[in-house]
Amino acid sequence: MDTSQRLPASLTPLDAALGVLLRDRGPVAPVELPLAEALRCIAAEMPPLAAHPPHDIAASDGFAFRSSDLVGASSYSPLPLAAAPRWVEAGDAIPGGCDCVLDSDSVDQSGPLAQVLAEAIPGQGVRRAGADIAAGSFVTEPGRRVVARDLMIARAAGTEMLRVRRPRLRIVNIPGGTVTADLIAESARAAGADVACVTAASRDAASIAGAFDGPPCDLLLTVGGSGVGRTDATVTALAERGEVLSHGIALQPGRTSAVGRIGTTPVVALPGAPDQAFAAWWTLALPVLDRFSGRRPRKTLNLPLARKIASAVGIAEIVLLEQKQGVWITLAVGELSLEAIAHAEAWLAVPADAEGFAAGTAVDAYIMLRE
Repeated sequence: MDTSQRLPASLTPLDAALGVLLRDRGPVAPVELPLAEALRCIAAEMPPLAAHPPHDIAASDGFAFRSSDLVGASSYSPLPLAAAPRWVEAGDAIPGGCDCVLDSDSVDQSGPLAQVLAEAIPGQGVRRAGADIAAGSFVTEPGRRVVARDLMIARAAGTEMLRVRRPRLRIVNIPGGTVTADLIAESARAAGADVACVTAASRDAASIAGAFDGPPCDLLLTVGGSGVGRTDATVTALAERGEVLSHGIALQPGRTSAVGRIGTTPVVALPGAPDQAFAAWWTLALPVLDRFSGRRPRKTLNLPLARKIASAVGIAEIVLLEQKQGVWITLAVGELSLEAIAHAEAWLAVPADAEGFAAGTAVDAYIMLRE
């Protein structure tokens, strides 16, 4: 008897499949991580920072003065000093009573008395308290991705740990899909997930089901074996261990994707081909990961299309785009080459109820980060 996987007669709409995955899902609990580990994670609530610098400091090497004492000083009318001027290095605290710093060329020390050769205004050569970090500010805002510039602020403020959300993602690679599994794992790490990867011992349902076992995770992804080939058994394995909610998504590429759950853990079965897996990753898995991360909505850019996009009604089609001279140039529609994926700057999904977009139509496309 033929026990191979089969797609249903009708495909599940993309929005319906995603809705099932997101239902009753909220952000995971925050964790505190060292700065290097927090990079690319999504920030949670953070304590306010103290002012930095905490007091006025010298912005450059020079002599510290009170500006009101230097009124009228110039190279034509030098101001003799009764006492030796006070030298400060960049970063030193400004001495009490001083409010400016003059460079060494503005002070003549060749004679028996030092002479000032220039006036100054209050704050000249000085970095005021809180000029770099205002008191009560934050390393970054909750829901934002932690980037290298945020770590600069944290280090300057003396912060060693950051409070972030980092969902646990387990990826089960079905033999034969290593290139795709690596692509998804690297994309997930870039999105701030704590990624664990395992490869099933074989492509049969029992081996795949055994690979589902492991430490608890927030989201489980499988890569490969979701189609209707004679050696495809991922959906069968999912049915044995949990529940298949939808197999066959109205998505091009990626129609053999499936969604389900094992216990309370959501599962997304991605096809093994890179373009199909990446399409399902963008539209199904990444939104779930963003929900667990508490991430703010991803950035889109609204630009007109340089030419028409034609799409079949009844299925959501992925479009890859690049920006040129203020318009979107279409790189691929529905069929995505690896080169198009590598060079795309943004993507969008043509809704299943649309036949595409006319040339000149302004569309919102999701920006693909290259960090």
